[in-house]
Amino acid sequence: MNTEFLDAFWIMLTGSLVAVTGALLGCYLLLRRLSLIGDAISHAVLPGIAVAFLMTGSLSSVPALLGAAVVGLLCTWAIETVQHRAGVQGDAAMGIVFTFLFAVGVILVSSLAGNADLDQECVLYGELAFVIFDQTVLGMPVSTAILLANLLLVVAVLTFGYRGFFLTTFDPAFARALGFSTVAWHYVLMSLVSLSSVVSFESVGAILVVAFLVGPAAIAHLLTDRLPMMLLLAALIGISASVGGYFLAAALNANIAGAMTVVLGVEFLGVMNVQFMRKRWRVTPSVASPT
Repeated sequence: MNTEFLDAFWIMLTGSLVAVTGALLGCYLLLRRLSLIGDAISHAVLPGIAVAFLMTGSLSSVPALLGAAVVGLLCTWAIETVQHRAGVQGDAAMGIVFTFLFAVGVILVSSLAGNADLDQECVLYGELAFVIFDQTVLGMPVSTAILLANLLLVVAVLTFGYRGFFLTTFDPAFARALGFSTVAWHYVLMSLVSLSSVVSFESVGAILVVAFLVGPAAIAHLLTDRLPMMLLLAALIGISASVGGYFLAAALNANIAGAMTVVLGVEFLGVMNVQFMRKRWRVTPSVASPT
Protein backbone atom coordinates (compact mmCIF):
# COMPACT_ATOMS: atom_id res chain seq x y z
CA MET A 1 0.00 0.00 0.00
CA ASN A 2 1.23 3.51 -0.82
CA THR A 3 3.04 4.96 2.21
CA GLU A 4 1.68 8.47 1.66
CA PHE A 5 -1.89 7.16 1.50
CA LEU A 6 -1.37 5.10 4.65
CA ASP A 7 0.04 8.09 6.54
CA ALA A 8 -2.95 10.18 5.50
CA PHE A 9 -5.32 7.41 6.59
CA TRP A 10 -3.82 7.18 10.09
CA ILE A 11 -3.91 10.96 10.53
CA MET A 12 -7.55 11.20 9.42
CA LEU A 13 -8.51 8.17 11.52
CA THR A 14 -6.84 9.62 14.61
CA GLY A 15 -8.59 12.94 14.10
CA SER A 16 -11.91 11.17 13.53
CA LEU A 17 -11.58 9.16 16.74
CA VAL A 18 -11.05 12.36 18.71
CA ALA A 19 -13.90 13.99 16.80
CA VAL A 20 -16.45 11.26 17.51
CA THR A 21 -15.46 11.01 21.18
CA GLY A 22 -15.68 14.77 21.60
CA ALA A 23 -18.94 14.97 19.66
CA LEU A 24 -20.72 12.35 21.80
CA LEU A 25 -19.60 13.86 25.08
CA GLY A 26 -20.08 17.38 23.74
CA CYS A 27 -23.80 16.80 23.14
CA TYR A 28 -24.35 16.17 26.84
CA LEU A 29 -22.07 19.05 27.83
CA LEU A 30 -23.95 21.42 25.52
CA LEU A 31 -27.33 20.40 26.91
CA ARG A 32 -25.99 20.82 30.45
CA ARG A 33 -24.46 24.23 29.60
CA LEU A 34 -20.94 22.95 30.29
CA SER A 35 -19.42 23.11 26.81
CA LEU A 36 -16.21 24.85 27.88
CA ILE A 37 -15.34 22.34 30.59
CA GLY A 38 -12.99 20.67 28.11
CA ASP A 39 -11.04 23.92 27.71
CA ALA A 40 -10.75 24.21 31.49
CA ILE A 41 -9.54 20.63 31.86
CA SER A 42 -7.02 20.84 29.01
CA HIS A 43 -5.30 23.78 30.72
CA ALA A 44 -5.73 22.65 34.30
CA VAL A 45 -3.95 19.31 33.81
CA LEU A 46 -0.56 20.99 33.39
CA PRO A 47 0.39 20.73 37.10
CA GLY A 48 -0.48 17.02 37.04
CA ILE A 49 2.04 16.42 34.27
CA ALA A 50 4.68 18.46 36.09
CA VAL A 51 4.11 16.58 39.36
CA ALA A 52 4.28 13.26 37.52
CA PHE A 53 7.70 14.28 36.20
CA LEU A 54 8.85 15.27 39.69
CA MET A 55 7.78 11.91 41.11
CA THR A 56 9.11 9.70 38.32
CA GLY A 57 11.82 11.79 36.67
CA SER A 58 10.37 10.70 33.33
CA LEU A 59 8.32 12.33 30.59
CA SER A 60 6.93 9.00 29.36
CA SER A 61 3.27 8.96 28.44
CA VAL A 62 1.89 6.72 31.19
CA PRO A 63 2.96 8.77 34.27
CA ALA A 64 2.09 12.02 32.50
CA LEU A 65 -1.36 10.77 31.53
CA LEU A 66 -2.05 9.44 35.01
CA GLY A 67 -1.00 12.73 36.60
CA ALA A 68 -3.06 14.71 34.11
CA ALA A 69 -6.12 12.49 34.60
CA VAL A 70 -5.99 12.90 38.39
CA VAL A 71 -5.77 16.68 38.13
CA GLY A 72 -8.51 16.68 35.49
CA LEU A 73 -10.87 14.97 37.93
CA LEU A 74 -9.73 17.34 40.68
CA CYS A 75 -10.56 20.24 38.37
CA THR A 76 -14.14 19.05 37.80
CA TRP A 77 -14.65 18.47 41.53
CA ALA A 78 -13.23 21.91 42.37
CA ILE A 79 -15.48 23.62 39.83
CA GLU A 80 -18.56 21.98 41.34
CA THR A 81 -17.43 22.86 44.86
CA VAL A 82 -16.77 26.51 44.05
CA GLN A 83 -20.05 26.81 42.16
CA HIS A 84 -22.20 25.43 44.99
CA ARG A 85 -20.37 26.68 48.07
CA ALA A 86 -19.56 30.16 46.78
CA GLY A 87 -22.82 30.47 44.87
CA VAL A 88 -21.13 31.71 41.68
CA GLN A 89 -22.18 30.84 38.14
CA GLY A 90 -20.68 27.84 36.40
CA ASP A 91 -18.62 29.82 33.90
CA ALA A 92 -17.11 31.92 36.68
CA ALA A 93 -16.29 28.81 38.71
CA MET A 94 -14.57 27.28 35.67
CA GLY A 95 -12.55 30.45 35.12
CA ILE A 96 -11.41 30.62 38.74
CA VAL A 97 -10.39 26.97 39.01
CA PHE A 98 -8.68 26.40 35.66
CA THR A 99 -6.71 29.67 35.72
CA PHE A 100 -5.47 28.85 39.22
CA LEU A 101 -4.41 25.31 38.30
CA PHE A 102 -2.91 26.45 35.00
CA ALA A 103 -0.87 29.12 36.80
CA VAL A 104 0.39 26.53 39.29
CA GLY A 105 1.39 24.34 36.36
CA VAL A 106 3.23 27.19 34.64
CA ILE A 107 5.20 27.89 37.83
CA LEU A 108 6.11 24.20 38.21
CA VAL A 109 7.09 23.89 34.57
CA SER A 110 9.21 27.05 34.62
CA SER A 111 11.03 25.83 37.72
CA LEU A 112 11.74 22.49 36.00
CA ALA A 113 12.89 24.03 32.72
CA GLY A 114 16.55 23.71 33.62
CA ASN A 115 16.24 20.01 34.48
CA ALA A 116 14.14 18.67 31.63
CA ASP A 117 12.88 19.43 28.17
CA LEU A 118 9.51 20.41 29.57
CA ASP A 119 7.52 23.50 28.70
CA GLN A 120 3.86 24.38 28.66
CA GLU A 121 3.67 24.54 24.85
CA CYS A 122 5.02 21.04 24.22
CA VAL A 123 2.75 19.68 26.97
CA LEU A 124 -0.44 21.39 25.86
CA TYR A 125 -0.17 21.39 22.08
CA GLY A 126 0.26 18.19 20.14
CA GLU A 127 0.93 17.76 16.45
CA LEU A 128 -1.39 15.40 14.62
CA ALA A 129 1.13 14.78 11.83
CA PHE A 130 3.52 13.15 14.32
CA VAL A 131 1.05 10.29 14.89
CA ILE A 132 2.58 8.39 11.97
CA PHE A 133 5.95 8.28 13.75
CA ASP A 134 4.52 6.44 16.77
CA GLN A 135 5.41 2.86 17.53
CA THR A 136 2.72 0.45 16.37
CA VAL A 137 0.45 -1.85 18.32
CA LEU A 138 -1.99 -4.22 16.58
CA GLY A 139 -0.85 -2.70 13.30
CA MET A 140 -1.76 0.89 14.16
CA PRO A 141 0.07 3.80 15.82
CA VAL A 142 0.03 3.67 19.62
CA SER A 143 -1.81 7.00 19.90
CA THR A 144 -4.50 5.81 17.50
CA ALA A 145 -4.92 2.55 19.42
CA ILE A 146 -5.28 4.45 22.72
CA LEU A 147 -7.85 6.82 21.21
CA LEU A 148 -9.80 3.87 19.77
CA ALA A 149 -9.89 2.16 23.17
CA ASN A 150 -11.03 5.42 24.78
CA LEU A 151 -13.81 5.84 22.20
CA LEU A 152 -15.04 2.29 22.80
CA LEU A 153 -15.10 2.99 26.55
CA VAL A 154 -17.07 6.22 26.04
CA VAL A 155 -19.56 4.52 23.70
CA ALA A 156 -20.03 1.64 26.15
CA VAL A 157 -20.66 3.92 29.14
CA LEU A 158 -23.00 6.24 27.22
CA THR A 159 -24.92 3.27 25.82
CA PHE A 160 -25.42 1.38 29.08
CA GLY A 161 -26.04 4.60 31.00
CA TYR A 162 -28.23 6.26 28.36
CA ARG A 163 -31.34 6.46 30.54
CA GLY A 164 -29.44 7.92 33.48
CA PHE A 165 -27.65 10.50 31.35
CA PHE A 166 -30.88 11.37 29.53
CA LEU A 167 -32.98 11.92 32.65
CA THR A 168 -30.33 13.79 34.64
CA THR A 169 -29.66 16.06 31.66
CA PHE A 170 -33.24 17.02 30.73
CA ASP A 171 -35.14 16.69 34.04
CA PRO A 172 -32.92 16.38 37.13
CA ALA A 173 -35.86 16.69 39.53
CA PHE A 174 -37.73 13.82 37.87
CA ALA A 175 -34.51 11.78 37.80
CA ARG A 176 -34.06 12.24 41.55
CA ALA A 177 -37.67 11.21 42.11
CA LEU A 178 -36.94 7.97 40.25
CA GLY A 179 -33.89 7.32 42.42
CA PHE A 180 -31.14 8.51 40.06
CA SER A 181 -28.26 10.38 41.70
CA THR A 182 -27.70 13.50 39.60
CA VAL A 183 -24.34 14.07 41.32
CA ALA A 184 -23.10 10.56 40.54
CA TRP A 185 -24.12 10.77 36.88
CA HIS A 186 -22.54 14.20 36.61
CA TYR A 187 -19.21 12.90 37.86
CA VAL A 188 -19.36 9.88 35.56
CA LEU A 189 -19.76 12.26 32.62
CA MET A 190 -17.01 14.56 33.91
CA SER A 191 -14.70 11.58 34.38
CA LEU A 192 -15.23 10.59 30.74
CA VAL A 193 -14.60 14.17 29.61
CA SER A 194 -11.46 14.43 31.73
CA LEU A 195 -10.06 11.11 30.53
CA SER A 196 -10.88 11.81 26.90
CA SER A 197 -9.39 15.31 27.01
CA VAL A 198 -6.16 14.09 28.57
CA VAL A 199 -5.82 11.14 26.18
CA SER A 200 -6.60 13.28 23.14
CA PHE A 201 -4.68 16.50 23.58
CA GLU A 202 -1.28 14.76 23.65
CA SER A 203 -1.86 13.70 20.05
CA VAL A 204 -4.01 16.41 18.52
CA GLY A 205 -3.55 19.48 20.73
CA ALA A 206 -5.77 21.29 23.19
CA ILE A 207 -7.38 23.57 20.59
CA LEU A 208 -8.71 20.69 18.51
CA VAL A 209 -9.96 18.82 21.60
CA VAL A 210 -11.99 21.85 22.68
CA ALA A 211 -13.23 22.42 19.12
CA PHE A 212 -14.52 18.84 18.86
CA LEU A 213 -16.18 19.05 22.28
CA VAL A 214 -18.12 22.17 21.24
CA GLY A 215 -18.45 22.41 17.45
CA PRO A 216 -20.11 19.15 16.32
CA ALA A 217 -22.63 19.23 19.17
CA ALA A 218 -23.51 22.87 18.47
CA ILE A 219 -24.03 22.17 14.76
CA ALA A 220 -26.12 19.06 15.44
CA HIS A 221 -28.24 21.00 17.93
CA LEU A 222 -29.14 23.42 15.14
CA LEU A 223 -30.39 20.53 13.02
CA THR A 224 -32.41 18.46 15.49
CA ASP A 225 -33.93 18.50 18.96
CA ARG A 226 -33.89 14.70 19.40
CA LEU A 227 -30.93 13.39 21.40
CA PRO A 228 -30.27 10.12 19.46
CA MET A 229 -30.25 11.99 16.15
CA MET A 230 -28.15 14.76 17.69
CA LEU A 231 -25.52 12.23 18.80
CA LEU A 232 -25.42 10.62 15.34
CA LEU A 233 -25.23 13.92 13.46
CA ALA A 234 -22.55 15.28 15.79
CA ALA A 235 -20.37 12.21 15.20
CA LEU A 236 -20.76 12.46 11.40
CA ILE A 237 -20.03 16.19 11.47
CA GLY A 238 -16.88 15.59 13.48
CA ILE A 239 -15.67 12.95 11.02
CA SER A 240 -16.35 15.23 8.04
CA ALA A 241 -14.37 18.03 9.70
CA SER A 242 -11.45 15.68 10.31
CA VAL A 243 -11.33 14.43 6.73
CA GLY A 244 -11.97 17.85 5.20
CA GLY A 245 -9.45 19.48 7.51
CA TYR A 246 -6.73 17.08 6.49
CA PHE A 247 -7.18 17.82 2.79
CA LEU A 248 -7.34 21.55 3.49
CA ALA A 249 -4.08 21.35 5.45
CA ALA A 250 -2.47 19.33 2.66
CA ALA A 251 -3.56 21.86 0.04
CA LEU A 252 -2.34 24.86 2.04
CA ASN A 253 0.64 23.14 3.69
CA ALA A 254 -0.84 24.28 7.01
CA ASN A 255 -1.27 22.89 10.53
CA ILE A 256 -3.66 19.92 10.41
CA ALA A 257 -5.40 20.55 13.74
CA GLY A 258 -5.92 24.19 12.82
CA ALA A 259 -7.34 23.24 9.42
CA MET A 260 -9.78 20.77 11.01
CA THR A 261 -10.95 23.48 13.40
CA VAL A 262 -11.42 25.92 10.50
CA VAL A 263 -13.51 23.38 8.58
CA LEU A 264 -15.62 22.85 11.69
CA GLY A 265 -16.17 26.59 11.95
CA VAL A 266 -17.16 26.80 8.28
CA GLU A 267 -19.61 23.94 8.78
CA PHE A 268 -21.19 25.77 11.71
CA LEU A 269 -21.52 29.02 9.75
CA GLY A 270 -23.05 27.16 6.81
CA VAL A 271 -25.65 25.35 8.91
CA MET A 272 -26.41 28.49 10.91
CA ASN A 273 -27.08 30.51 7.75
CA VAL A 274 -29.20 27.77 6.20
CA GLN A 275 -31.31 27.51 9.36
CA PHE A 276 -31.64 31.29 9.48
CA MET A 277 -32.86 31.42 5.89
CA ARG A 278 -35.32 28.58 6.49
CA LYS A 279 -36.83 30.39 9.47
CA ARG A 280 -36.97 33.61 7.49
CA TRP A 281 -38.85 32.04 4.58
CA ARG A 282 -41.30 30.35 6.94
CA VAL A 283 -42.53 33.75 8.10
CA THR A 284 -45.18 34.87 5.62
CA PRO A 285 -45.94 38.60 5.63
CA SER A 286 -49.40 39.47 6.76
CA VAL A 287 -51.64 41.02 4.11
CA ALA A 288 -54.16 43.56 5.28
CA SER A 289 -57.66 42.65 4.25
CA PRO A 290 -59.55 45.34 2.32
CA THR A 291 -62.19 47.21 4.24
